[in-house]
Amino acid sequence: MGTLLPMTRFTAHNTSSATLKSSRTEVWKALTDPTLLPELTPYLRRIDVDGDRWTWHMAKIPVLGRTIGTSFTEVMTFDEPDRIRWSHDDSRTDETTSVEGEYLLEDAGSGTHVSIELGVTSELPFPRVARPAVEAAMAAVMAGMGRVFAHHLLKHLGEK
Repeated sequence: MGTLLPMTRFTAHNTSSATLKSSRTEVWKALTDPTLLPELTPYLRRIDVDGDRWTWHMAKIPVLGRTIGTSFTEVMTFDEPDRIRWSHDDSRTDETTSVEGEYLLEDAGSGTHVSIELGVTSELPFPRVARPAVEAAMAAVMAGMGRVFAHHLLKHLGEK
C-alpha cells in the first residue's frame, strides 16, 4: 500500500476579454444557461441548479500526471444585463475546490465586450514544495479550457 500524499491548497487565476459581434442579450443568454454551459466548457459534465446555488460537476482533469475530478457549489448573482458573479458556497465545507469570479458585459457598438476574471482554489494531493509546478499546470489547464470555451461560444453564437 502506497503512502498518501498530503492535501495542499493551490490557486490559479485567469483574466481575459474579447469583443464579440453578438448582442449583449445573446451573450447573456448563453452565459447564464446551465444546460448549454457544459456543451461549451471542456471537462464540465453538468450543472445542478438549486435557486442561486449552482453545483458544477467536472470530469477528470489532468494535473501533473494525475487526474483530479471535483464538484463545487457556487452562489450565483445575476445583475442582468451587465454582470454575472459567482463565489463559493461557504456552507459547503466538504468541497475541496472553490471558484470566485465574474463576467462583465458591455455594449460595444452593435456587439458586446465581455471580460472574465476567474480564480480557482483547490486542495490537491501534492506536497507544498510542488506549488510552482502545480499552480503553473492549473493555470495552463484553465487557459486551455478558456480557449476551447471561447471557440465553442463563438460557434454557438454563429460568429465562427
